[in-house]
Amino acid sequence: MFEPLAKCNVCKKEYTSMHVEVMPGTIVHVCQNCLEKAKTNFIWICMSCGKAYMRPKETVISRLRDPELKRAYMICEDMVIVQGIDACIECDPETIQAYMGSIQTAAHC
Repeated sequence: MFEPLAKCNVCKKEYTSMHVEVMPGTIVHVCQNCLEKAKTNFIWICMSCGKAYMRPKETVISRLRDPELKRAYMICEDMVIVQGIDACIECDPETIQAYMGSIQTAAHC
């Protein structure tokens, strides 16, 4: 059921009415403070467990090795974006570790 006022899915402290339906039936609330933080940070919310991750945009972009992904994130550098991810290391460590292993294997080929 939709709640017009709910805790922010990022900081889990502030109550806010600002929201978006990210998938049918899945509402994400983000407070004004977290939207301000999204100007200089990338914010990812796990759609499986709800955990939020915040990392400085400059740090994320500088560590990327894939040129296309780096270019895409550089284009988004000035945007306020809160991204949803399917799974995270907290709720599905096996899948994340397998994915990271496949990236490292592909990089060595």
